[in-house]
Amino acid sequence: MKLGMISLGCAKNLVDSERVLGLAKSYQFEITNKMPEADVIVVNTCGFIESAKKEALDAIFDALQYQENNAKVIVMGCLVERYYHDLKREIPEVDYYVRLKDYDYIGNIFDELTFSSKTYKLSYNNRLLATPKHSAYLKISDGCDNCCTYCAIPLIRGRYRSRNPEEILEEAKTLVENGVKEISVIAQDTTRYGTDLKDYSLAKLLTELAKIDNLVSLRVLYLYPDEITDELIEVIKNEAKIAKYFDIPIQHASSKLLKAMNRRGDETLLQNLIDKIRSLIPEAVIRTTLLVGFPGETKEDFEILKAFVQKNRFERLGIFTYSDEENTKAYQMKNKVSKKTAKARRDEIMQIQQQIVTSFNDSRIGNTEKVIIDKYVPSKKQYLARSNKEAMDDIDGVIYVESNQQLKIGEYYPVRITKNLGYDLLARLE
Repeated sequence: MKLGMISLGCAKNLVDSERVLGLAKSYQFEITNKMPEADVIVVNTCGFIESAKKEALDAIFDALQYQENNAKVIVMGCLVERYYHDLKREIPEVDYYVRLKDYDYIGNIFDELTFSSKTYKLSYNNRLLATPKHSAYLKISDGCDNCCTYCAIPLIRGRYRSRNPEEILEEAKTLVENGVKEISVIAQDTTRYGTDLKDYSLAKLLTELAKIDNLVSLRVLYLYPDEITDELIEVIKNEAKIAKYFDIPIQHASSKLLKAMNRRGDETLLQNLIDKIRSLIPEAVIRTTLLVGFPGETKEDFEILKAFVQKNRFERLGIFTYSDEENTKAYQMKNKVSKKTAKARRDEIMQIQQQIVTSFNDSRIGNTEKVIIDKYVPSKKQYLARSNKEAMDDIDGVIYVESNQQLKIGEYYPVRITKNLGYDLLARLE
């Protein structure tokens, strides 16, 4: 039997999809990207914001058309957890809906479909990577306790739960033994890791991960600003394997709006943190995520945000417009900002950011940087690569490498940056 997977949403969701694919291989499914050939189609959904919900529904309806070929359709993920009863009522054609709390029973569904005499369960040590085989995500927790007023994740994923550190280290070692050289540590909030454990922290976990033989590069994403300790900064600074890369979603810079969002800290805390990182690790790349159009955001609030972006010159920046999500506190707030205004503000920030990125990339021309080769692009006759300044999640740019010799996918090479392509760069093998 053949199984096709449609994985939507964030990297945390992708790890769940990889676990399902690993489970499917245990049941002897052949994995296919060609949905018309699939006997089973799994749609792992996102239910975070309106655009993600629409994408998920479209994917479900696309999958259902293959029931004409007798395919079975399994739908899982955040959309199912959030709207389980609505989905069962409105789209009863789906063969199986799986809520987050029922993931351990996906094996029972595969039992039923394959008539297997043995039942298997999801395991972090049995993942079929959807990323390049030399790079992988490592999910260290689930859930979130931050309860930002605009965010539905705590409603969907529940309270914060750190994974056992021994299990995380075992998974990381297994990934490296299977050829992974680059690991990106992820969670809804990585900095909270260990707060529900005894005498453990993200800094300690990163220190232990960095000891793994044959692991070349380690990166940590989704750092909550007020939980970035001096110890964590020192670990990132001093551990050679850890990328000097800080992914810190600040959401806004207006202290008034940060309070309304239930974000801990204010503009001063954010500025002090950024100044500290820049001072201690001058070569650090700082990435952030912003939210504009939050209820009550005034022109003055937006001007504060603009000035903050212009001053701090984030090397990487993503921005969302506010999505009005039911059952969140922000949903009940007044003084909603129009979608037109929110989009205009988003576009204005991105114009500023484009200039910042252009300047940052210009400063790299002539530099020699170590990159990992992700793949070959035949149409360009170039290799797609990244340095430690680029994460693997398609948010940052990439480096196109020209070479007269054949390069190995998943290997590291020194390249000289030769041209700024906008968000991307061109380089030649040294």
